[in-house]
Amino acid sequence: MDFSHSIRSALSDAQDALNQFIQNPDNIKVIAETASLMQHVFEQEGRIFACGNGGSLCDAIHFAEECTGKFRDNRKPLPVIALSDAGHITCTANDFGFAEVFARPLLALGHPGDLLVALSTSGNSDNVVRAAKAAKSRQMYVFGLIGRDGGQLKNYCDSYLIAPGRTADRIQEIHIMVLHILIEQVERLMFPENY
Repeated sequence: MDFSHSIRSALSDAQDALNQFIQNPDNIKVIAETASLMQHVFEQEGRIFACGNGGSLCDAIHFAEECTGKFRDNRKPLPVIALSDAGHITCTANDFGFAEVFARPLLALGHPGDLLVALSTSGNSDNVVRAAKAAKSRQMYVFGLIGRDGGQLKNYCDSYLIAPGRTADRIQEIHIMVLHILIEQVERLMFPENY
């Protein structure tokens, strides 16, 4: 069976989504501003938290490990925590409902001036929206990586990016690219010797 047509179609679709994202100058501006905010949070000894569901939680974990571990070259670890602990998630979901799995750790651990990176391909994931509300109640910044029309989540973000794409996979591909670029820009700001 020849899959070359569907493979080329998928790659072209991803390229179209990326080109559409690049052509909006506001997206570049938001990435630059968010990188500066991250630098500020780190320099004030704050922390960044990240959350999402499914593939978005995997992206949050990926983002955190490249901050606490390393991205390209060695540098000091940066305090980023993915809200992904299975024990906490199952305990909270069992006792309070799945909608609270991200809000409760932010209420416990978040401090004024910390940052939440909230990922949702629809913008309407109740647990992510509640996390953003909890972060705001703790006087944290909220940066959203969203899809579709931004949903409810955009209403609780200090800044956000809406990734173009008709499907969750295209949206998530833009999200992980943005996360990688944010890490690179933070490193350029804080560890210029790595570049």
